[in-house]
Amino acid sequence: MTDVAGISGETRLAAVIGDPVRHSRSPAIHNAAYAATGLDRVFLALEVPDGRGFDAVRSMPVLGIDGFSVTMPHKADAARACDELSPDASALGSVNTVVRRDGSLWGDSTDGEGLLRSLADAALDVAGRTVLLLGAGGAARASALALGRAGARVTVAARRPDAARTAAALAPGADAIDLGAAVSGDFEVVLNATPLGMGGEILPVEPPFPGQWAVDLIYHPSDTPFLAAARARGAHCVGGIGMLVHQAALGFEAMTGVPAPLEVMRRAAQ
Repeated sequence: MTDVAGISGETRLAAVIGDPVRHSRSPAIHNAAYAATGLDRVFLALEVPDGRGFDAVRSMPVLGIDGFSVTMPHKADAARACDELSPDASALGSVNTVVRRDGSLWGDSTDGEGLLRSLADAALDVAGRTVLLLGAGGAARASALALGRAGARVTVAARRPDAARTAAALAPGADAIDLGAAVSGDFEVVLNATPLGMGGEILPVEPPFPGQWAVDLIYHPSDTPFLAAARARGAHCVGGIGMLVHQAALGFEAMTGVPAPLEVMRRAAQ
């Protein structure tokens, strides 16, 4: 019999793991989707200490956990813990989604596809466009892979030359440059995949002008200094909420086999 909280012995469990993770919007997004689709499931945030991501993922079959969303710093460790990886996850060496399937663990990276879907929502087709990608971390690498696959001409700008080259290698024909040498005006799209802006920081590149696109993967705050400056100049702007929602929707579908209620998830994210 189900108790007043709607949770019973038959309720199935999924979670987001990270360190820190209490700020995550994933529980709100996924639980809203469960409610909308009538699934007897609950989604939690589990704070897993740095260095224990592998152990947490390997515990899923023992504990009967259906799926994990994975955030920093566990994406690479989670990939190592999986029995199978999607092509994207294998290329990146990291995952943001792990699903338990018949006792084995399958890992995927939905960030790149989530980015492309969010750009499509904004009517931005990157095929043939020049894209300045700022950053070379996990989000930037997933973006480089997806943008390259979509036909964009990518240039990765980062403070560490080796990291920029590694990210650029994921996109056919991509270039790698120093962040200090990046000139926004030379590109049709400028995409921020660094954490700069989460605390009000200013990016070390000039904001785009009219006719250009400014894309920021940060979703909190929704209007970063980079986007605000670009909007004031008349550039087209795309924030990070769309990518957050689409990558979560892809993870939801992988974990449940049910089409994601996208608009419900979007409202929950905001």
